[in-house]
Amino acid sequence: MDGEEGGMDTLERRLITIVTASPAHLSILGEVAACGLSDCWIAAGFVRDLVWDHLHGRPPELPRNDIDVIWFDALRPHREQDKALEAQLSAIRPDVRWSVDNQARMHLRNDDPPYASAVDAMRHWPETATAVAVQLAPDGQLRVAAPHGLEDLFAIIARPTPDFASGPRHAIHLQRVRDKGWRDRWPRLRMAGDQGTASPPLN
Repeated sequence: MDGEEGGMDTLERRLITIVTASPAHLSILGEVAACGLSDCWIAAGFVRDLVWDHLHGRPPELPRNDIDVIWFDALRPHREQDKALEAQLSAIRPDVRWSVDNQARMHLRNDDPPYASAVDAMRHWPETATAVAVQLAPDGQLRVAAPHGLEDLFAIIARPTPDFASGPRHAIHLQRVRDKGWRDRWPRLRMAGDQGTASPPLN
């Protein structure tokens, strides 16, 4: 995983295998890579939904909502730049909805200290299984970024990150799970408690 030493672990290899088996996901990764953005990844539902569908025995499909493209460039933090990139990608793939966000400015929206990179920004997302991203590197290899690991993703657990584990932000995490209908879409989903103890399966 990004930032780890000693090569890929088993879950990272498994994730790469799942992504590689989906031509639709590989196509999207190639189109984003062609934009040449710095520290650029496709994250959130692009990865999470693919893995959870796979673990439920379903064929791969692109996210039903936005495709979340994140990147980091402190010299180009303006929303207008992201809008232009969304338009560029939409001209290539008008069949999907694009969401492009330079993480160099997102700390302002989230009331956090400035982020150091796109992967650092992911540390502050609501769920550990959402804070996972992939990119197609210039050498043609897939790379994985998972600042909170891949265990919850493959265990199908909705666990809040430390930033969302208590207080008002924890309520945001719970509301997201309800509003997005995760328990209806993925019956094997489990919820994690504030102390990291998973609840019984919801099916």
